[in-house]
Amino acid sequence: MNASLSAAFAACTWPGTELATRALRFAEEREPDFIFRHGVRSYLFAKALADQRGLKPGTDYDDELVFLGCVLHDLGLAEEGNGDQRFEVDGADLAARFLRDHGVAEADIAVVWDIVALHTSDGIASRKGPDVALAQAGIAADVFGRDKEQLPAGFAERVHATFPRADLAHAMTDLIVEQALANPLKAGPLSFPGQLLRRHLPSGSLPDWYDIIGENGWGDRPATARTDVSAARTPQELAGLFTRYLAAGDLDALVSLYEPGAVFADEPEAQAVGTEAIKDRLRTYITRGAQVTFQPRNSHTAGDLAVLSSVATVTGLAPDGAPVTTTTTEVVRRQPDGRWLYAINAPFFAA
Repeated sequence: MNASLSAAFAACTWPGTELATRALRFAEEREPDFIFRHGVRSYLFAKALADQRGLKPGTDYDDELVFLGCVLHDLGLAEEGNGDQRFEVDGADLAARFLRDHGVAEADIAVVWDIVALHTSDGIASRKGPDVALAQAGIAADVFGRDKEQLPAGFAERVHATFPRADLAHAMTDLIVEQALANPLKAGPLSFPGQLLRRHLPSGSLPDWYDIIGENGWGDRPATARTDVSAARTPQELAGLFTRYLAAGDLDALVSLYEPGAVFADEPEAQAVGTEAIKDRLRTYITRGAQVTFQPRNSHTAGDLAVLSSVATVTGLAPDGAPVTTTTTEVVRRQPDGRWLYAINAPFFAA
């Protein structure tokens, strides 16, 4: 341990055992500085949160195991820990090897492995025992600021002065994505690294949950597909469904094409917002026997959003019965079940 780090730890309470010292050195020698400091801060925040919550080391949790888990939890982001698994599991395996090499009991190794492997798994780590839960609390405090209001006044400022952040949250995210881009095995589509990677790839190139279950080979279909109402599986399909449902006079089917809080603006100075308002407006179209045709102009898709433009012609709305032609603008959004729905539909049809 370098002299400045030794001085910093002399000013705070930490296990101070030979194993803890070796673990600290092991992480420091392998991890980028900003990752190493994150591990140290995570322990300090975990310890402070434990104190604030009335938890006692040796009684309510094992201080050394929490320390080991925190300082080793991102070994998967070190070159030595960068294997073919998601970084949390690669890091857990390397931490376990380090502890096993130092004669640590298998039961204690299992706790540290859980801390490292599960530190990104909300709702699971908190149920794996006090050591795993407390370590994750410290890690989350440092990355997300979670529960930072529970820290003693001025404590976080002192910790950051000694162990600077160096834009930790973004720098760490970039490192996870860098690993995943180099080795897709590290970023399964349903994993935390996979979620980060998805934003750095062309839309649709990394399957999501609905893509995966759609290819399971068992013929499963979403609930929406079991009704008489079809679902738009691309943004461009919405216009065809609108035309079809309007021609059939199917008001409920028309309204199903809109998000609950969508905007329908068919007049320059008026708009209908929300399901009931849109339903009232579309009822007028059906009552008058209006018909619409669309000629697509442009479409641009980015992730789960798309912007569309068409030349639309509607008959049956103008008082003299003359057709009205206009250029439409639509913002549509892909829903969790894969359907595309209107978020904003601005045809400006009314004469």
